[in-house]
Amino acid sequence: MSHGRPTNQTPAEISLTPDEGWHCSHLYYEFDRGVLSSMHETKRLDGRDELVAVLDPQSTEAPLRLQTSAVSGQKADFALMIMDPDPLKIDAVHQRIMASQLGPALRPVYSFVSLSEISEYVPSVEQYAQRLIAEGEQEGSPSYQAKYKAYEGRLPAMNKQRLTPEFPPWPSTCFYPMNKKRKVGENWFNLPFSARNALMSEHARSGMQFAGKVSQLITVGVGLEDWEWGVTLWARNPQFLKDIVYKMRFDEASARYAEFGPFYTSYIAPPKDVFDHCRICD
Repeated sequence: MSHGRPTNQTPAEISLTPDEGWHCSHLYYEFDRGVLSSMHETKRLDGRDELVAVLDPQSTEAPLRLQTSAVSGQKADFALMIMDPDPLKIDAVHQRIMASQLGPALRPVYSFVSLSEISEYVPSVEQYAQRLIAEGEQEGSPSYQAKYKAYEGRLPAMNKQRLTPEFPPWPSTCFYPMNKKRKVGENWFNLPFSARNALMSEHARSGMQFAGKVSQLITVGVGLEDWEWGVTLWARNPQFLKDIVYKMRFDEASARYAEFGPFYTSYIAPPKDVFDHCRICD
């Protein structure tokens, strides 16, 4: 029996790397204080230093994106957001954490696995031109041309940020999973695309009011997770997390058709600062 690659499969079909975009994992951990307190201080110090090395985003084994944060509240002690084309490179971080000296004192409490994507509701240049005309712009007018050229110029960078994002250098972050409803009378997936697109355009306009205050990344969990999408927000100040979610929940796409999972809020810091905050060596 042959154990080679089946001849009816192309390399793309058996690759772990997406055709576009990256794998993304949000991982949450808590310390078992009983186990931690039973460890000698030297082992805790060495274990902390080992975890700091594992979570060094500049190490040779690090995924392309690796962010650590201290979680607010009692849902977890610290969090990781990791992105890379290779899902096993992401999972290797988790495995190294659990195999570390402090692994016996750690409990994974939540995770969300997803992929970055360009949403079907992001208009192409041609679709944006049609939207301008629908909004009253006259094709070929100076105003039309200025808006068209501006969108054409910024779309490649926006799509790159959606697929292979740079994490913003802001201190506050929030993650939550969400679904679109399938209830009778409120089934998002029974709506025609034109209706869904209009609702999402309204939703996007609400979010744009927070430009410079909040950055958002939507990743898709469909086929991979219990929830369909994951929403990651970064903010200059945690009050902006509250403000944007409050405002956008009044949009029909959210108020009528969205279902939300647990919210995890955390504050970004280098790994050593996160573990010092968790007081694992006190």
